[in-house]
Amino acid sequence: MPEGPDQATADFFVRSLRRLEEAGVDFLVGGAYALNCHAGVERHTRDFDVFVRPGDADATLAALAPLCDRTDLTFPHWLGNACCGDAYVDVIFNSGNGVCEVDDEWFEHAIDSTVFGQEVRLVPVEEMIWQKAFIMERERFDGADIAHMLRASGKRLDWARLLRRFRPHLRVLLAHLVLFGFIYPDEREVVPARVMDLLSERLRREGGAAPSGQLLCRGTLLSREQSLFDLERWGYQDAAASSLARTCASSGSP
Repeated sequence: MPEGPDQATADFFVRSLRRLEEAGVDFLVGGAYALNCHAGVERHTRDFDVFVRPGDADATLAALAPLCDRTDLTFPHWLGNACCGDAYVDVIFNSGNGVCEVDDEWFEHAIDSTVFGQEVRLVPVEEMIWQKAFIMERERFDGADIAHMLRASGKRLDWARLLRRFRPHLRVLLAHLVLFGFIYPDEREVVPARVMDLLSERLRREGGAAPSGQLLCRGTLLSREQSLFDLERWGYQDAAASSLARTCASSGSP
């Protein structure tokens, strides 16, 4: 079994959870601890992920500040950090591409659990799959996490909500479902045939659509750094720009 965090790190995480409760912050636990619940995959890191609504990000960081060496809104459109030594709490309220904003539904479908002996609510598996599906950086690809969650939790998924979350990026979901069937050929029935039929039919219809004429690159929604060449050298338009612009406008960020 993987070793847990050292005592100092675990104590910081526990103090952080208690402080957020005392401050009345509405938050969900995600990251490795939610993955353990949804997929049965245990791993430990020096970061602890809490998810909050965008409007609660500043209050969350302010609540954690007395426990920390430093807090900052690292990326104003999606992420803040609260650091104590080498350990830190990530305060997440969107995804880096601006697509997966934390909204009320995350909380409505949250899972009750216990982390470090503290009663908490976990990010729902559907929203966790949604957010992780777009992480395809050169140094990090979360597809294995999605396959593990589908294997363990697929038969309990709210597929209608998951499909709605991925609209208008259903091809991304289909890609992960196809990979799941490749990874676990004996577990393919976990994904309902009606879901695969719907996505395959959508793919067939899109395949016959006329080009938009915009020379659009959606690679920036998956890995911005690896798609910069497309934007700078080949003149493609950045598909992530519009989602980030909407996110920044709603949050008041520059």
